[in-house]
Amino acid sequence: MSIAASEKSFLGQPRGLTVLFLTEMWEKFSFFGMRTLLVYYMTTTLLIEQGRASIIYGLYTAVIYLTPIFGGVLADRWLGRRRSVVFGASIMILGHFMMASEALFYPALAVIAIGNGLFLPNLPGQVAGLYKPDDPRRGSAYNIYYMGVNLGAFMAPLVCGAVGEIYGWHWGFALAGVGMAAGLAIYLLGGRYLPADPPRAARGEKVKGGGLDRASLWLFGGVILAVVVFRVAYEQVGNTLALWIGSDVDRSLGDWSIPMTWFQSLNPLLVFLLTPILVTAWDRSARKGRGMSSLARMATGAALVAGAFFGLALVVAVSGQGAVHWLWLAAFFLLLTSGELFILPVGLGLFGRLAPAQMTATMIAAWFLAAFAGNLLAGLVGSTWSAMSPSGYFALMGVVASVAVMLLCGLIRPFRKLEA
Repeated sequence: MSIAASEKSFLGQPRGLTVLFLTEMWEKFSFFGMRTLLVYYMTTTLLIEQGRASIIYGLYTAVIYLTPIFGGVLADRWLGRRRSVVFGASIMILGHFMMASEALFYPALAVIAIGNGLFLPNLPGQVAGLYKPDDPRRGSAYNIYYMGVNLGAFMAPLVCGAVGEIYGWHWGFALAGVGMAAGLAIYLLGGRYLPADPPRAARGEKVKGGGLDRASLWLFGGVILAVVVFRVAYEQVGNTLALWIGSDVDRSLGDWSIPMTWFQSLNPLLVFLLTPILVTAWDRSARKGRGMSSLARMATGAALVAGAFFGLALVVAVSGQGAVHWLWLAAFFLLLTSGELFILPVGLGLFGRLAPAQMTATMIAAWFLAAFAGNLLAGLVGSTWSAMSPSGYFALMGVVASVAVMLLCGLIRPFRKLEA
């Protein structure tokens, strides 16, 4: 059931989108606040060697995207989306505060992953319910929602990262828990603006409308494979790239050294700045009949990310043993973020748009399955960081992203009508 089109707020969208935007913003503040600190905490406080820390990081960020598969099914079959969000957020708050204890490090990661499984597929699953099927605003809704994701991701390293570096990692983890609590409060207070849960199918009951046809399944499978490959490169940002920033980047700005955790804010800041520009350009092209298909946009995004890594590899190779100035890193993030905006929110919107109404949470969870596999592989690949030169490693990531380009280009022609 959609919310009345007359209820508008941010950027002419329904008020419910503002509620979901702010809830997701604070959830991502908590997630990225903890993620920013995780590798540094493991290597400096828990004294875990780099290779093992990268594997733990990759395993955790992978499981974060595996548990939504089960959370999506639970929501569609039994709990409903709104109850799942509340339960999931509450469990994550507990896990973030558990991170303040070194003895509870591994149990805390498990608790956060469980709560995330209930939360992650069910919040974006409510976006489509805010609109009627023919509402022209649907096309940009997920990009605007993605701005909330990245506004939280932008604030997290600045706040949690700075507090963690200055006062201790445990205080940074505690702030992440406070952020999740703020998101839950906003969701509960704004519940009247959100769509009601669709009727839940009984166990074993077929989805009305026949569920997914074979063509849709092939499309989803192909996109998932491409995004898995893409994320192997993309997820190095919080892992090996973060380690390289701490050791081989000239972070000086006059007499001041920029905190290494702050660079994790560049990507989400650029998402927030570039999204309105890209959405406006895409809407204008669509009105003129020159809009790109979803798969073409995604292939373009993967190509931009490949270019970012190849460019960084060249800069590092030219610098030799010297430190790379942080402005080159900023240029890398500009290109990487531009590519991200062409692939991640577009792919999420594709899954949300093509999924049957009673399978929305499950299908969005399937989108996160790609993130699970990609993060797991990214962590395993990251464990080889110490065995390679930085320039060679970044060039390898460029090759990986290029494989994703080829996979996505191969999907464009066969599925042109289905995904347009």
